[in-house]
Amino acid sequence: MKTTLKILSIIPARGGSKGIPMKNIKKIANKPLIAYTIDASLNSKVVDKTIVSTDNEKIANIAKKYGAEIITRPKKLSTDKMALEPVVEHVLEELNKFQNYEPDLILILQNTSPLRNSKHVREAIQLFLEKK
Repeated sequence: MKTTLKILSIIPARGGSKGIPMKNIKKIANKPLIAYTIDASLNSKVVDKTIVSTDNEKIANIAKKYGAEIITRPKKLSTDKMALEPVVEHVLEELNKFQNYEPDLILILQNTSPLRNSKHVREAIQLFLEKK
């Protein structure tokens, strides 16, 4: 699938999970949970920018190691009651301000889906574009 669209994937990953502390970097089959989502985005060949939005330095370091760009999320956007929309708005503002980047399409990839792969990402984008 070829596209000229600028496609951004945002992977929200805060450090303060209450259920399983630091779940985003817990290892599953010797790989941090977040790495599966980063790999799916980067290997999709249709996403041109993969951003991890996090408030946690350990998560940021692991995400960088696996190839994602990091946008540090302010603590006020990192509570367990925070909606996703302000987090997305923060990422978009930071990308516009520091990289003059405005995407045509935004994917939110939750990192708690390690079985999702790059083929699923491509198929979802293709379906979205076909169905308008």
